[in-house]
Order: sequence, then structure tokens, then C-alpha cells
Amino acid sequence: MMMPCFFFRVNGNEEVMQHIRKALTRTESDKFLEENIQFYKQNPRLGRWCVMEKATNCFVGSFALVYLPFEDEKYKIQIGYALVPDAWGKGYATELTMAGINYYFANQASKTLHAITTLENDASKKVLLKCGFTENGIKQNGAGMVQRFILKK
Repeated sequence: MMMPCFFFRVNGNEEVMQHIRKALTRTESDKFLEENIQFYKQNPRLGRWCVMEKATNCFVGSFALVYLPFEDEKYKIQIGYALVPDAWGKGYATELTMAGINYYFANQASKTLHAITTLENDASKKVLLKCGFTENGIKQNGAGMVQRFILKK
């Protein structure tokens, strides 16, 4: 389970959240963590996980297998991650995505996995393409547009 201080280090950081959602206040982050804990209790093979670096046992971010945010696709699962800036460029995103793909297909009956990113997030687009996802159109998400990706088993 993710500790509130770790969860806030990701969700309260504007730099980390720039391609995900609005950065949260500590109170909002604590509430969002509780919502995620409840989600995990109802969906034990899905949710958000704390990511620790093996060598140092230091917190580097979070990893998620959660529902897409679109009302018309609310039961499709997306993969995602959020890393603290000190962890950027070290290969964690690719490692998490590959491990997440393997975990997902080993634990879910679905034959497809989704991902989304902002149109400007070239780093995450590269990770998703490297991990086998293909582009799957563009869609409105809130006030902005997102690039959609899909991986079929």
C-alpha cells in the first residue's frame, strides 16, 4: 500500500502531473489515495501501486492499472505511471510498462490493454510504442486532447 506522503510526492507535484491531471493539494491527494484504496478493495488485481527502486529502496513513483476516464469506455483498462523527476530518464517507465503488461495479461481475461497520454508527451509516447502499443486515435479528455494507444494480446 502506498503511504500518503509518497502519494502526495507524485500527485502534488505540478511537474510530474503536467501530462496526467491537475496537481492536487495535500488534502485532495489524501482523499484520492483513499478512493484508490477503496477501488483496489473492489478490484484487487487493478489499482495504483507504489514503486520503489530496488537498489536503494527509495520511492520513485507510482504505477497504475485503472479504468479509462471516458464515460463511453469506463470498463476498459489503461496502464500508466507517474515518476518523480529524479527518476526520469533511467528506464523505469519502460520497465514498469513491460512488467505491467505481463501482469495484466496474466491476471485479466481481456485481450486488450489501453494507454493515453497528452499530445505533447513525446517521452511517454516513445515508451508505449517501444513496449508494443500502437496508436489508436485522438480523443477529448476534459479540456484537452489525448493520444490513445492500444495493445492486443
